Order: sequence, then C-alpha cells, then structure tokens
Amino acid sequence: MRLLLIEDEERFAATLSHGLRADGYAVDVAHDGRHGLDLARTHPYAAVILDIMLPGLNGYAVCAELRRGGSTVPILMLTAKNGEYDEAEALDTGADDYISKPFSYVVLVARLRALLRRGGATRPVALTVGDLWLDPAARRCRRGTTDVTLTAKQFAVLECLARRPDEVVTKIEILDEVWDQQFEGDVNIVEVYVRALRRKLDLPFGRASIQTVRGAGYRLVATDA
Repeated sequence: MRLLLIEDEERFAATLSHGLRADGYAVDVAHDGRHGLDLARTHPYAAVILDIMLPGLNGYAVCAELRRGGSTVPILMLTAKNGEYDEAEALDTGADDYISKPFSYVVLVARLRALLRRGGATRPVALTVGDLWLDPAARRCRRGTTDVTLTAKQFAVLECLARRPDEVVTKIEILDEVWDQQFEGDVNIVEVYVRALRRKLDLPFGRASIQTVRGAGYRLVATDA
C-alpha cells in the first residue's frame, strides 16, 4: 500500500517514513507543498499524510486543490498548531482527520488504519474475488474460511491485483503502486512475490487464480476448487 508524506522537516519526515516502511507501507516523501501536490495528482496513493506548515503551498491549499480536482484520497493532516479553529479549517478544506504534533507514532498509525478502513469514495473497504477475501486496512486475507498469513509486500501485490479483478495488471503498474520512488531494483522482483502468493493462496487450495498473461502481466480471477 503506497502512501504520500508531505512534510518539510526532513529529519522528522525521514523518521516517520522509516517507521511506516518498517510497518510494510511504501512511502513517497515531498518536502514542499507544490511537489507534494504534483505527486498526489500523479500517483494512486492509498492515503496522504499532510503537514499544514509547508513552503510553497501550505497544507490547507494542497488539500483544497486535491478536493477541487475531484480527488477522494484519504488525507490525514499533521501540524504543530493546535486549537479548534485550526482543526476546523483542516476539516473544512477537505481533510479526513487531524492530529497535532507532538503525537504518538502508535496513535498516528491507528488513525491511518481507520482512514484506510473507511477508504475514499471509490475504494471499497474489503475486496472479494471468488472466495478470496482481503481487508486492506487490517491486512487480513482469507481463502474461503481459512486465514492466510501474508507479508506486507505480498499483501500489497495481492491488493493491487484484487482491485482490478479479471484485468491484466502489468509489472510496472504493480511496482508503481507497491514500491516507492526509492526502489531501484529489477522489475522482475514482482515475479518473486507472485510465486510466493501462488504458494500460499493457490497451491494449498487446488486453485490457479493468479494467471500469467505472457508478455503483459498478471490477472487475478475467481476460481473453484
């Protein structure tokens, strides 16, 4: 699951993004409002963590521009300010939630999970493809009534496929959604994760739900045992 963090304090941004990556998220970072707005318009982020006090465009302006353009991405605002008027302005410009610095990392991640559970207007809370069920916010997966344990990256690849059932998803599209801008490895790393998903989701259940479309990518389909 790919997030965007827009925060001008570079040391704080590095610490926060490191924690989120350790928790399995792919995180892109922008240090000013204009760059952050450009990234948010370009990539299909699951959520945006947005500081209010930013150079270029402040967080209120970034949020307002995204909503004006029709974006429904969940937005969690961060600020060193406090007070009911700051919170009201954040919510009035289109933010989904608001948390004041200093804050507990545990609380921030809990707020983030809550936003992801609610999702944007076009993002369903849970995904089903045949008897395969997954909850992106809780990172839970089941085949029928059997829980399947996946790593964070395995889950993210599966989610990318499950959001487009019966469609061909290319390796580049999977990389763009699951890995962040810092990734400089081989595109074939996607094959490694697809093989792992097949070992966990298909082989034990006698299924072939993750199809390889030669020369194009992968497709997740509903299959019977």
